[in-house]
Amino acid sequence: MANLKELQPESSPRAAFGAQLRRVRESRGWKQEDLSERIGCSSQHISAVETARKPPTLPFARKADQVCGTTNTADSFERSWHEMRHGMLLEGFPEYVGYEARAVEIRLFQIGVVPGLLQTPEYARVLASGRVHRGSLTQQQEDEGLALLASRQEGLTRESPPMLLVVMDESCIRRPVGGPEVMDAQLRSLIEFAQKSNSVLQIAPYALGERRAFDLPVNLLTLPDRSMVSYTESHAQGFVDREIASVTPILTAYHQLQAECLSQADSVAMIEQVRKGTL
Repeated sequence: MANLKELQPESSPRAAFGAQLRRVRESRGWKQEDLSERIGCSSQHISAVETARKPPTLPFARKADQVCGTTNTADSFERSWHEMRHGMLLEGFPEYVGYEARAVEIRLFQIGVVPGLLQTPEYARVLASGRVHRGSLTQQQEDEGLALLASRQEGLTRESPPMLLVVMDESCIRRPVGGPEVMDAQLRSLIEFAQKSNSVLQIAPYALGERRAFDLPVNLLTLPDRSMVSYTESHAQGFVDREIASVTPILTAYHQLQAECLSQADSVAMIEQVRKGTL
């Protein structure tokens, strides 16, 4: 049996596409030859795409969706192709989205803006439009990004939705985005989120000071086999990690942060006060 080349999906968008193709293929118990017959290309071509030696084409991505049954899902190859082509997402994020769609628990920490999974369409549109105005996104990239976000949010309403635990820095609810109406609707949506049976919402108040565990956004996923995935990012790069030695300290810090934060009841009360302009 030939040795499989180890993939490094975080190295580039093309590598992330290749890793996604291998993951989806192997989840169906297919060899490269099996997938090549279904798509109508050589197994050498499948290997080259998986190892990022050849870029996938849009027809290839669409055919892969057709044979794998991934059209309009979180594992959509066409969506990943657009992300790769237009550079809409940070490296590492397409891989993370694939894991997120299968997670049974999602833990988030966010600074500055409401986490994407909890954003109202209007709030998300204003943020994306700001990036278009600054020239960091095209209009097409904005539309594709919002479509991806909507698809990710739909995953929270599946038959067995994941448990979603969210810690937001106080700045997330105080930073005005889109004007009073947009912010009011967003804050009301957060209050409604906190009432769901599969949610926990906590605010990390400014008063935490140096006791706040993280200075950058953090995503932690628990997969069905209870393994864990972390995703962290800077302004320039995202990084997915499944190594228990590096994920465990992040989980520990997250638990410590939760213990320092406001309770969910107190967090909701703060959001209500900010919404009413009384705090």
